[in-house]
Amino acid sequence: MQRVAPWLKAINVVLTPTIANRRNKIDKIIKHAIDEAESKTDGTAHGDEQFIEEMRFLLTCFADVDGLTPTGWIGTVDDLGKRLENRMRIRKLHALHPEIADEPIERPIVVAGLPRTGTTLTHHVLAEPEAHRAPLMWELMNCDLADIPDSVRERYIKQAEQVAQGASKASPMMPRIHPLGAEKPEECVFVLPHGLMFVVRAHMPRYEQWMLDRDYTPDYQYLKQALQVLQYGRPRRRWVLKSPAHLWSLETLFKTFPDAQVVWTHRDPGTVMGSMCSLAETSQSVHTRSPDLEEIGRVWLGMLATGIARASAARENVPGDSIIDVSYRHLAEDPERRFTELFERLDAPWGPTERENLDAARNRAGGTGGHVYDLSRYGIGQSDVAQAFGGYGDFVAGLGTV
Repeated sequence: MQRVAPWLKAINVVLTPTIANRRNKIDKIIKHAIDEAESKTDGTAHGDEQFIEEMRFLLTCFADVDGLTPTGWIGTVDDLGKRLENRMRIRKLHALHPEIADEPIERPIVVAGLPRTGTTLTHHVLAEPEAHRAPLMWELMNCDLADIPDSVRERYIKQAEQVAQGASKASPMMPRIHPLGAEKPEECVFVLPHGLMFVVRAHMPRYEQWMLDRDYTPDYQYLKQALQVLQYGRPRRRWVLKSPAHLWSLETLFKTFPDAQVVWTHRDPGTVMGSMCSLAETSQSVHTRSPDLEEIGRVWLGMLATGIARASAARENVPGDSIIDVSYRHLAEDPERRFTELFERLDAPWGPTERENLDAARNRAGGTGGHVYDLSRYGIGQSDVAQAFGGYGDFVAGLGTV
């Protein structure tokens, strides 16, 4: 199956001249995004200077990518504009309703783990019980209060669905890798301002190093503020969050949510690497003309190994029951038993309804047609993976035999 739809390739060829001068338009683009966000939210950019300057830095790094496609550039500019609008809306709601800051985000369940380790299945199953709640894609993109007019809610959902459908239309492979849906539970990266979600689009050395070096405390405080908005005026339920990106910032996550329980999913790193590189190739094929496959392999081998190293170090400083290790192999081979055990460790009830939810989630996951990938395509061998990940591969293998 083609990674990029033929019609998109044709459009990119025609529109390429329109982005030739993109580096010189960044200040104008940022100003337009600020004006649009202030107009749509009746809010203000005052107080968000650092957020805006970091957005400007990201856009500058993206503009420097050789072979950038017009649709990749336009899509990222639009994405950043929507993120700024969401930011202003959340800040304004906190200012208008100071009591929102008192909303407790208690004992959130956070599904983490490297990409392609069963995080989506785990997230969906954990999100289904009546006492739990996962943020939906449209809610993360447009955080707002419970009593908004139906017309506003419908507009938010339509906007998110356009993003989901756009991803599928641009790349026929994407629904097989990570299907999106406006009214489905989604990852925290739709709120978190920075991280892996931009690295997967293109190789940006300056941004990648900056991303790894930065302090994520403001990002996680912002995530908490977003959840408080989504909880305010609604029944309080236990949040179920998800993103592989949390592995890179576990220490910060626990500082922000001290009573969180992290469900860390594990899978053979060689298999994970092949799948992750295929995802990166698919995304880069939409955003750039000719992705460098060996570069993808090098970047993501280092990136994923860094995530594991950081998360392993962070877990040494939290109580033992704060992180629950889950084997992908267990979930695949004996899902009912393993999810029953997981629910018990999370102090969550397991019964006939939860069993039906598991069956439904597994059927949805199995209906994508499969995701085929080959690690050697990216210039990496199993020995490279073993060296980069150290003892993690042995840990995963041992976990799978328990």
